[in-house]
Amino acid sequence: MSTWDETEAAAPELAALVRGRFEAHGMGLLATLRRDGSPRISGIEPLFALGELWLGMMPASRKGEDLRRDPRMALHSATTDKDVQEGDAKIAGRAVEVTAEGLRQEYLEALSAATGFEPEDCQVFRVEVTGLSFVRPGGDHLDVHAWREGGGPRLVQRS
Repeated sequence: MSTWDETEAAAPELAALVRGRFEAHGMGLLATLRRDGSPRISGIEPLFALGELWLGMMPASRKGEDLRRDPRMALHSATTDKDVQEGDAKIAGRAVEVTAEGLRQEYLEALSAATGFEPEDCQVFRVEVTGLSFVRPGGDHLDVHAWREGGGPRLVQRS
């Protein structure tokens, strides 16, 4: 599994497109697995900083409990129009809880610098990326850019 820096090195153009979609609105939809295996979708504000993709959430949040139990997750960019003219981005991976106080503090400082928000307490996870995708209209078809860990970026055109 890859850090965000490693993902950017493996698929630089695609990683830039994906990151750009998340940073355009600052919001994403996080998919996790509930205790019974059913999916849960939650809003989240991902942060790209310090060479990592970070997820911060309120203490004892359900999504955090889900990730502690099963770290598999997917993150989808906020879609702003049904025609996805600006594109649609997804990140797949595993969320690893950050408990080391030094690393948590680095995240909190990066969060404060990026947003001005300084939470008193929060759960912090960093994402180990296993895949990316970016979809956007390409005239009479969709351009689907994808990357999976261990492979190279690819483009599929779907009509």
